[in-house]
Amino acid sequence: MGNREDLLTGARKAILERGLAKVTARDIATAAGVSLAAIGYHFGSKDHLVMQALTEGVGTEIGDAIEQAIKDAAQGRSLWDAVGPTWNGLIDVIQRNRDNLQLSLENGIQIARDPEMQLFMAEATGQAYDDMSRHVREAHPDLTEAQSRAVAKTLFVLFQGMVMQWMIAPTADLLDGDDLATAIAAIRGM
Repeated sequence: MGNREDLLTGARKAILERGLAKVTARDIATAAGVSLAAIGYHFGSKDHLVMQALTEGVGTEIGDAIEQAIKDAAQGRSLWDAVGPTWNGLIDVIQRNRDNLQLSLENGIQIARDPEMQLFMAEATGQAYDDMSRHVREAHPDLTEAQSRAVAKTLFVLFQGMVMQWMIAPTADLLDGDDLATAIAAIRGM
């Protein structure tokens, strides 16, 4: 690995050990085995490094779990019949990844304050849509590209909202797969 990759890995390690609020640039450099100056050279600032490390690391791990949930729910089901099971699978992803998703939310607060980081996240969100759309279309090959992208965007936005809701009110009556399927049927007029 090069210094850039070492820094991304070191940042994730240091954040998990110290917490997002307490991690310092020195902690990250030490964990990565590189000089403090390497952070500025490769990322411009510790905050930009942390944002990219969490976005890429958490995004990949969560993305893989989402892909599996979509595939598992599609087993022999039409998209219509897979909506509830897909959503329940995504809820399971949230529940199994609480720590990573909490770090992601904390990172989101930092991103909300920095227009440059917001641009990076806009690109990352587009990539997430593309990836999810591909997985939806693989699971449901009868969909057009436009349909699979719309489904992916809807699931992604609902997922993000559910992450926030589950973090702040985990014992609340949260949206489950049956609720989602019922709502879609009502909207559609069935």
